[in-house]
Amino acid sequence: MRFKVFLPLFIILFHCSFILPTYKMAKLKYSGGGDWYANRTALPNLIDFCNKNLKTNFVAQEAIVDVGSPELFNYPFVYMTGHGNVVFSVAEVANLRKYLTGGGFLHIDDNYGLDKFIRVEMKKVFPELTFEELPPGHQLYNQKYKFPNGLPKIHEHDGKPARGYALIWQGRMVCYYTFECDLGNGWEDYGTYPEDTQEKRMTALKMGANLIQYVLTQ
Repeated sequence: MRFKVFLPLFIILFHCSFILPTYKMAKLKYSGGGDWYANRTALPNLIDFCNKNLKTNFVAQEAIVDVGSPELFNYPFVYMTGHGNVVFSVAEVANLRKYLTGGGFLHIDDNYGLDKFIRVEMKKVFPELTFEELPPGHQLYNQKYKFPNGLPKIHEHDGKPARGYALIWQGRMVCYYTFECDLGNGWEDYGTYPEDTQEKRMTALKMGANLIQYVLTQ
């Protein structure tokens, strides 16, 4: 059964008891040569953090799903990352649009080098939309954990501030794009990036939990 049928039930249960049915997060596999498989330990750690602190009931290990697969519709939250090129075929564009307009959600996390490719490909998916930067006061930054300054900076590359962008379709956020942030790096096992402190890691996990809470209740 596709998840979108049960999304209203998810929301009711989340508000009433904070205990959700078991389901999965997924990582997006794409073509073009980019390392879609990066941040290998990120989602399992985020899942564990959300299950403990939001009382969600995600399966411990994430799924891997292709952009053009019908299995995409089984996941309420799909994570995409990488450093390099991304190419969506015509069929993949249609499938991803159908998924996102049908209740799905995509988090794109630029792992440094993804930006110039993913903006072009997402424009194919939503030619009528443009990425909008979310203000610090947005609900996403004011879930269980408070981020009064907006998206936190986790991993340094170019000395630029972290920026969180969204695609809004018919009043609903369908895609959240984290840029100059490396949020997923902060979700990985502690010590994966020696320069990222335990405090930074906890900040990243809390921001990730806010994203999950927002997606399940928006």
